[in-house]
Amino acid sequence: MHGFTQYTPTRIIFGKATQKQAGELAKRFGATKVFVVYGGGSVVRSGLLDQVTASLQEAGLDYMTIGGVKPNPRLSFAREAVKKSIEFGTDFVLAVGGGSVIDTSKAVAHGTVNPETDIWEFWSKKQTVTKSLPVGVVLTLAAAGSETSDSAVLTNEDTKIKRGLSTDFNRPAFAIMNPELTYTLPKYQVGCGVVDIMMHTLDRYFTQTENNELTDEIAEGLLRTVIRNGAVAIKDSHDYNAMSEIMWAGSLSHNGITGLGAEKDFAVHQLGHELSAKFDIAHGASLSTVWGAWAAYVYDAKPARFAQYARRVWNVEEADDVKAAQEGIKKTVAYFASLDMPTSFSEATEIGLKTDEEVKKMAHGCSYEGTRTIGSFKVCNENDIYEIYKLANK
Repeated sequence: MHGFTQYTPTRIIFGKATQKQAGELAKRFGATKVFVVYGGGSVVRSGLLDQVTASLQEAGLDYMTIGGVKPNPRLSFAREAVKKSIEFGTDFVLAVGGGSVIDTSKAVAHGTVNPETDIWEFWSKKQTVTKSLPVGVVLTLAAAGSETSDSAVLTNEDTKIKRGLSTDFNRPAFAIMNPELTYTLPKYQVGCGVVDIMMHTLDRYFTQTENNELTDEIAEGLLRTVIRNGAVAIKDSHDYNAMSEIMWAGSLSHNGITGLGAEKDFAVHQLGHELSAKFDIAHGASLSTVWGAWAAYVYDAKPARFAQYARRVWNVEEADDVKAAQEGIKKTVAYFASLDMPTSFSEATEIGLKTDEEVKKMAHGCSYEGTRTIGSFKVCNENDIYEIYKLANK
């Protein structure tokens, strides 16, 4: 087990009707002027936004709302929101939505107190976040885990580049989690969420680190729970028990606990970011599209690790490590398909089959024009990325 520092300061408020506590919680964290960020009209139509703003009023807080966040959150929207937040005099940002709304809210928090710095400077690693505003969350989608994580992504529409930013300043002050708020999700979004949750753990689980027993057990238990309840939720998104397990798993999967003491990989996320930036495919779908290709390309770097995953998560009984590893990969891809998630370029309608030249350009982009490698389980350079994309291009 490697040495580590774990920091999970987010206060979790879980259960039915908890959204009505938003105002009280924001006030507890020092809010007087709350900037409320949300996505499409679903939070308006469902009455959730009214419930949240009513709680802010009851707490005696001034507030301003801004809606319109899209999946793969846009830099241009975040920049405009920062301007409005500065004008309003925001001292607390409240996200009402899923991962894209939360990530946008984190950007607003950073930008509001750093008005001299364009927020893309933080995401492009040219500037470091040294101060920010507190962010609260009313979660409506179990997927990204951004409600407890130190990360946030933004997509620059002009350059078609998607970047992630990790900093402790991204950790929300509180997260309100009511599984009933996920009941209206379409089947596709439920599937994307399940994949995303699994991948946040899988991208930590596939590591060269040895002798990390407790973290392995936590990760494997979380994966089994998500797989089991995901199969229920995809058929009935109104199953409170299933949606509860998935929502809590989403938070634990990305707050760091499923990878403590080990070197992280996250190659699949990097491969997926290139796809979602170029083709605007949903994040979870981008991950299911490439995971099988990545796994097939890298598993021979340590077949025993994939075999352990196959046996403990999928109950594979094969004694030979290579055969067990291959069976575990096959079962994972089949599970993604059972959720109606794409498992190749041709199955992802936003992408489709690509020419070899197009695949090479994607690999060039993912490798930051040949200037970086991705992953740690098996370090992948531009040519490796190209080979993985080729395997997915079917």
